[in-house]
Amino acid sequence: MSFISIENLQKTYSGTPVFSDIQCHIAKGEFITLLGPSGCGKSTLLRCIAGLTPVDQGRILLDGQDLVPLSPQKRQIGMVFQSYALFPNMTVAQNVAFGLRMQKVSAADSQQRVDEMLRLVELQDFAKRYPHQLSGGQCQRVALARSLVTRPRLLLLDEPLSALDARIRKHLREQIRAIQRELGLTTIFVTHDQEEALTMSDRIFLMNKGRIVQSGDAETLYTAPVDAFAAGFIGNYNLLEADVASRLLQRPVASRIAIRPEAIELHAEGTLQGRIRSHSLLGNVIRYRVEANGVDLVVDVLNRSADDLRAEGSPVSLKIEPTALCPVS
Repeated sequence: MSFISIENLQKTYSGTPVFSDIQCHIAKGEFITLLGPSGCGKSTLLRCIAGLTPVDQGRILLDGQDLVPLSPQKRQIGMVFQSYALFPNMTVAQNVAFGLRMQKVSAADSQQRVDEMLRLVELQDFAKRYPHQLSGGQCQRVALARSLVTRPRLLLLDEPLSALDARIRKHLREQIRAIQRELGLTTIFVTHDQEEALTMSDRIFLMNKGRIVQSGDAETLYTAPVDAFAAGFIGNYNLLEADVASRLLQRPVASRIAIRPEAIELHAEGTLQGRIRSHSLLGNVIRYRVEANGVDLVVDVLNRSADDLRAEGSPVSLKIEPTALCPVS
């Protein structure tokens, strides 16, 4: 039996549908990411689960209980937003303890649970500081501790890392995943960042225009996109119409295909001849734009040495394995 079941969920604003007929099932302890472009409905779906936005139709079952009739306070759900929403006149410890005060937890039990949470998010030495004395990453960890201290049945994270710089964001996402695994806490995470989704998730629900267009683990979504949208959103696929693919491969191709840029090899014995048009250095990867048979391709190559860099205009041989050609609708 699924721990969370969402059945026929529908939501409209002023007659305009945000999403319709959302159906999904989540196991206990899973880390699920709702991934998609802005406006696809992922944050609205999260707010409907939390009870912050009413639904028009459908059910949200959590451990067999329908949450739709319940107020947010009775759902036993923790939520962390992009904005930290900390009380500026309260210390870190007081902010974390706020939910326990609302639950009328005893002072002794509250202190013990706050101490445990601060150790979990590595802020035990910051208990007496105020939010203005903390960095953005520290504030977000306080918000996370405040959500966890009430021992929720479900944790919801609405783009909590998007306002942070890249180094802190990477560290914090690793920390969030480690805490989630340690607690075995069912978690739904919203992001439009594909790297976050691919590195953090047990499963990804890819959304577009109010629908879940594909779901699965990171490997499945990356290597087997179901349509052109999925291929264009996950990774940097080369999307080629059938006639363009036929011209490139010099043989008939019946449908549109997607080719991952790292699946195209610059190969000494490649059968496809091309020419380097430009290149971009992406740290450990060099991204080339290559023209072959009148078709522009993106090719990613591991950056092993500056001596391997190929100059613009230089001829190259390409090799594309048949298994790298992914038909998409």
